[in-house]
Amino acid sequence: MINEENPSNEINKNLNEYRNTIKEGIPITVAYGDGIGPEIMEATLRIIRAAGARLNIETIQIGESVYNKGISSGIEPSAWESLRRTKVFLKAPITTPQGGGFKSLNVTVRKTLGLFANIRQCTSYDPYVATKHPGMDVVIVRENEEDLYGGIEHRQTADVYQCLKLISEPGSERVIRYAFEYARRYGRSKVTCFTKDNIMKMTDGIFHKIFDKISKEYTDIQAEHWIVDIGAAKMADRPQDFDVIVLPNLYGDILSDVAAQISGSVGLVGSANVGDNIAMFEAIHGSAPRRAGQNMANPSGLLLSAVQMLVHIGQADIAEKVHNAWLKTIEDGIHTYDVYDSKVSTEKVGTKEFADAVIQRLGKKPVKLNPVQYKGQLKPIEIKLEKKSKPVKQLVGVDVFLDWEGDPNTLGKSLEELSSPEFKLVMITNRGTKVYPGGMPETFCVDHWRCRFQSSTGENEVSNENVLALFSRLVLSGYPPIKTEGLFLFDGKPGFSMGQGQ
Repeated sequence: MINEENPSNEINKNLNEYRNTIKEGIPITVAYGDGIGPEIMEATLRIIRAAGARLNIETIQIGESVYNKGISSGIEPSAWESLRRTKVFLKAPITTPQGGGFKSLNVTVRKTLGLFANIRQCTSYDPYVATKHPGMDVVIVRENEEDLYGGIEHRQTADVYQCLKLISEPGSERVIRYAFEYARRYGRSKVTCFTKDNIMKMTDGIFHKIFDKISKEYTDIQAEHWIVDIGAAKMADRPQDFDVIVLPNLYGDILSDVAAQISGSVGLVGSANVGDNIAMFEAIHGSAPRRAGQNMANPSGLLLSAVQMLVHIGQADIAEKVHNAWLKTIEDGIHTYDVYDSKVSTEKVGTKEFADAVIQRLGKKPVKLNPVQYKGQLKPIEIKLEKKSKPVKQLVGVDVFLDWEGDPNTLGKSLEELSSPEFKLVMITNRGTKVYPGGMPETFCVDHWRCRFQSSTGENEVSNENVLALFSRLVLSGYPPIKTEGLFLFDGKPGFSMGQGQ
């Protein structure tokens, strides 16, 4: 604990200095990143400072330089202290070293700090930026913590690798509710959900189910659901049919980049990563090391992220001034190389010159592009979840995964001999497809087998001791499990999927 009564204490001195800075501006943490990061961050900070942003900046080191110190997360422990203190993070792109052994810093920060929603607004700026979709204005709200981005992966056999897809009810509810609150806050009329629950009936299924449930609370907003493949195709063809789209993590990552690119350029889109207490703002593009140090990079994505940050910290007046000046710059044809087109652009400029052009237009508004207006000092959207009662949970079986070479019928007959009064072998699948009993000889099999043992009726509860006894018989018979999953009923309903073809 800090002793605030001892003025000679160095910690207290730092604390007092920090309190004084709060009076001068909102504390934020800034990381200049790698590659083009330092250039676009410098341009961004110059613009928002010129507009009058009231900030007190703490700088941290992340990314390549930290990875090269042998820190696999890409962020030093001391940097977390700054992020937890300021609760606002403006981050330039970073470079992750190629090869194994390094975790994504973006995913680490999002998950560690509980930044559950990623918001990316993908708007076209026709005719000043080339696009096939004039009038496009789609907001992607991506779940940010779960799904396959849990990063839980294993090599289970010589042939098979596994990545676990984890989707929770509370995690789904938070991001879906945020999407509806966002739509209501910013005058959006429709929220669309994309999932693949015709295949992943439990994981994507619960996301869809919660979407349907929450949508009933927002009668002023239209709600619809699309299977993600056809929904993505429709979005790429007719993005004007969508308004706000909410998706699980992986789909959101992919389709937000697609939406950004078809709107005009990935380089023009920023993103906000928001949680209950902390938020991170970043461009969606990478560090582009090939362009580093050449005064070529477009700072627009990071600048528009900073605009979102200014709204978040209660400086909507400055956000509006910066955003409109940027729109006026684009409208005047002052473009960096990535969006320059001799047919509509008037001048090709570098990073510094683009920033100068935006600063010169502060206080001005676009004429043909729609000017933005942020209504007052908007407070961050807060999501609160109600505590729910736990369902009754019963163990009725176990899926045992084996590393084994051979014929499924041979394996099935051997395992049936290891069954007991408590368990019977119900099926064996290979890569999810049923191969025993009654499998097809055409089914291609590898060395990875899921063997499902259930209680005699499929509904009778079994004990952990029964499961351990089964494991013992399997090991002693030369079938050591490489993985197991309990089969549970929740309030009498199966908490597990059937096998393909079962």
